[in-house]
Amino acid sequence: MNLLLTSASSELAQALADGLSDGHSLRLTDRTWVSTPYEFALSPLGHDASTNLLVRGMDAIIHLVEPLPDDSDTSYLDFAMRGTYNLLTAAAEEGVKRAIYLGSLDVMAGYDPDYLVTERWRPVPTPEPRVLGRHLAEYVCREFAREHRLQVAVLRIGHPVRAAEVADAPFDPLWVDMADVVQAVSLALDASLDLWTVLHIQADGPHSRFPIDEARRVLGFSPRVQFEPVS
Repeated sequence: MNLLLTSASSELAQALADGLSDGHSLRLTDRTWVSTPYEFALSPLGHDASTNLLVRGMDAIIHLVEPLPDDSDTSYLDFAMRGTYNLLTAAAEEGVKRAIYLGSLDVMAGYDPDYLVTERWRPVPTPEPRVLGRHLAEYVCREFAREHRLQVAVLRIGHPVRAAEVADAPFDPLWVDMADVVQAVSLALDASLDLWTVLHIQADGPHSRFPIDEARRVLGFSPRVQFEPVS
């Protein structure tokens, strides 16, 4: 499968590229130059022919809206909304079959931790730009699916980490190991999905923040790495 992966400079995108490279042909892109062993195309995701060329020939797009170190709040929000719109417009025009958007479970974190919050609940994003930007990009994705222009799967992921690197860190109930994010994306590429799908992706356990029952049912997702508070 030919895959386009955005926000290539981010640690998560690099983990996804390494995890998906076996069996898939990858093209990576970002708004800044990235040194990578995979095919790379520098792109601002503008509203022009260059974005069409970027997505041409792709079977699926894996879209992240990760900020760059020098992003202002305004530039990041613009990228999250306008960049996502331009990318999906080009994808629809070029006949890309599926887009997988990696959103954030932070858009659901405003609910009381005692509530059993599922994908059916409305997002309650904070005005913090990194949270709001991911929510706005998800909203753009939803409109494309509603207009039947593109099949979109939203994976709202927790806080991606590498288990070994957080062994001594204070417990975070939103942790998810990057290897399990790779697993979820790989499953979403091959699953039979509706035109619009939203799934919550994080570690599973008695202290995890959100249930992942729907991801288990739809994808067969089974996180291999669990996290527990250090007593």
